[in-house]
Parts: sequence; C-alpha cells; structure tokens
Amino acid sequence: MSPSWARGTAKNRVRPTYLYRGEAMSRYRELGVDVRKPGIDRFKDSIENLFPGAFCVVQRDPDDPETGLVTHTDSAGSKPIQAYLHYKETGDPSWFRGLAQDALAMNLNDLICVGAAPVTFVDYVAFNTLEIDRLHLLTALAEGFAGCLDTLKAEGVGLMFAGGETADLPDLLRTVDVCVTIFGRARLSEFITGDRIQPGDVIIGLRSGGAVRYEEGQNSGIMSNGHTLARTTLMKPEYVEKYPEISHPSRGRYRGRFSYDDYLDELGMTVGGALLSPTRLYAPIAKAVLEEVGMGVHGMVHNTGGGQTKCIRLGRGVRYVKDGLPEPDPIFRLIQREGGVEWREMYQDFNMGVGFEFIVSPDAVDDVLSVSERYGVGGVVVGRCELSRERNSLEIRSPYGEFIYP
Repeated sequence: MSPSWARGTAKNRVRPTYLYRGEAMSRYRELGVDVRKPGIDRFKDSIENLFPGAFCVVQRDPDDPETGLVTHTDSAGSKPIQAYLHYKETGDPSWFRGLAQDALAMNLNDLICVGAAPVTFVDYVAFNTLEIDRLHLLTALAEGFAGCLDTLKAEGVGLMFAGGETADLPDLLRTVDVCVTIFGRARLSEFITGDRIQPGDVIIGLRSGGAVRYEEGQNSGIMSNGHTLARTTLMKPEYVEKYPEISHPSRGRYRGRFSYDDYLDELGMTVGGALLSPTRLYAPIAKAVLEEVGMGVHGMVHNTGGGQTKCIRLGRGVRYVKDGLPEPDPIFRLIQREGGVEWREMYQDFNMGVGFEFIVSPDAVDDVLSVSERYGVGGVVVGRCELSRERNSLEIRSPYGEFIYP
C-alpha cells in the first residue's frame, strides 16, 4: 500500500489540458513589473554568501565563526495603494493597519526559510504628506506592528522592534511605501540551505487563504504579490480619474468593474477586503515543524515574487514537479477571469493559494501535515522533487494546463 502522502497526491492529479513551454505574453510586464527581476545578478559578486543555493543570503558572524547572520529587506509592494484608495474613499486610516503585517511577514517568512531565528527589525515608512495625514498613517501602522508582535509572542516567536525611519517625500512618492528590514541568526550547522534536497523529497504546501489558529477571520490568500495586476484588473477606472496618484499616467489604467466595497459571494468578502487581506505569518508553523521534524526538512519556500515558481531558486539540480496543487482561492480565479490572464502567468505572478512550502524527506510528511492541522491551516502534498541534470526547473500540472518553467 502506498503511504498516505502518496495516495493524497495521486487523488489530486489531473490530465493536463495543454503543454506550454517558454515565454507567454505577460500582462504584468506590460504594467512595468517583471517577476524574474533581470539585473539583480549584477550584485552577486559583491555579496558574501556562504550558501548560494539557500533561500536567503547567509553570512558568517565575524566575531563568532560558528554563527551565521541573515539580514533581509522587503516591503508590502504596491499593496499600500489599495489601502490608500480605501482611506481616501472612507476617511478611515485603519485600512493602513494591515500593511504592517504585510511588510513584516514578507521578511519574517523569508528569514525562517533558512531556519534563522529572528532577532529584531526596523521599518521604513515613506509617504506623500500632502495626501495622507501623518498621525492617521503612523498610528495605524504602530497598532499593526504591535498586534503582530503580540501574536508572534503568543505563538513562541520572539522578535524585537527597533523603530526605523519615517520619510516625508511628497515630491518623490505619489502615495505611501511601507518597508521592513529584519535581522536573524543561527548556528551555521542549523541552517536550511537547500543542499540536501534530493530526488524523492516531497513538497508540502500551506494554504495562504482561509483561516489559521492565530488570525482573525478569513484570509483571501493573495498576500503581497501581484497587486499591480490585481488592482488594475479589478478596480473601476473612475478611481484613477478621482485619484490620479494611484496609477502611472500612461500605464496601468484601471480596467475593472468593481468598487472597493462591492461584496461578492464567491469571495465571501468585499473585493477591496480580499485585496487587503494581510500576508500570512508562517513563522509559528515553520518553527513548530523544525522543532518536530528537524533534519527531515530539506528546504522551505515562501511563495512571494515569482509565485509558484519561487522554488526554482532553491537547491541545485532539482526538477520540481507540482501535480497536487489545490484549487486556487476565489480571488485568483476572479483575477484570471476578469483580466483574461493566461493561467501560466497566474502561477508565476501569484501564490495561487499555497503561500509556503516545506520540502521534506518522505518519512517526515505525516509529521508536517500533523503540525499544519494543529494550526488550522490547510496543509497538502503538492508535489515532489526529481533529478535535473541541468539547471533547476519546475513543472506544474493543473486542471488549467501543464506548464514548464526553466
């Protein structure tokens, strides 16, 4: 009899409707965003990285050669524009609060992917002071960060907030930018580098939507990537006429048919509420998995920029095969339908309902699924690892087609 994880994967398999290799027209690139981020390789020679195949850069502590240090920076992306739109329409600054979790989660979730213990973080908030009331914005963000820290502490994840910088930039920014830089560390022997990923390893995905034990209410699952495409696809063009600062003058004109407060039964929430659902904090679950599974975890992936293709950066000589991905959350189906976005691009721009992945040995699968069940987050076997004799690649087999990403 096949093990339980293999039976679950087989049940979810589908026959591909078509095969697509290579590049397709990208709606996202038309808007000025390229998830592949060409050019970042130019920095490689200047970076001291102990584990080039790891999810984050790890550097040796100059005062303790057995300790590795991780410094990571990221933002809430263009999601603050949606919060700004809600703020302008309602006058309610609480719409900014969730951006604190977005910016923090985008960093903390990445940091935990290499097994580093978070220590402290700083924020950087830059905004157009001519359009946003300072006290409104900063009060909402302060409440958001405090709420995150309370949640993490209650779940056994220690993290300190060291303040940061607030920049008044009315000539530079149209709306607002919320960024975080986080610092963590671990013993070098404890880092998850991706080097132990091997054929036969199993990929377990955690849902980005729905509910989890330590969150309030339901989450749409969108997290903090793909928002330029999502927003311009769903929001009414009248908003750009009313608030020209929310869009590039010649690109990104809104083409949607929805108001921010339109409630859709298929979403179970308003369109704007779905777009502003906060990025899930996966650190408590990842910490519990590492404590229970230990060396059985060979890799972890936070599916942010690059969506389901993010795993390609991890390890060497790996062919990732995902043939058990769950049905995408309603927000993704809505974006695809309203925007006419090709499914191949959807899987590359969005997490498509799986926000975090564990790559584990077969004998660790049941333990990881048990941990995810305890936290109330949907955990599912989404695929496996095979040998690639060339560079890393990914094959997605879904009800919407079979896609290969080099």
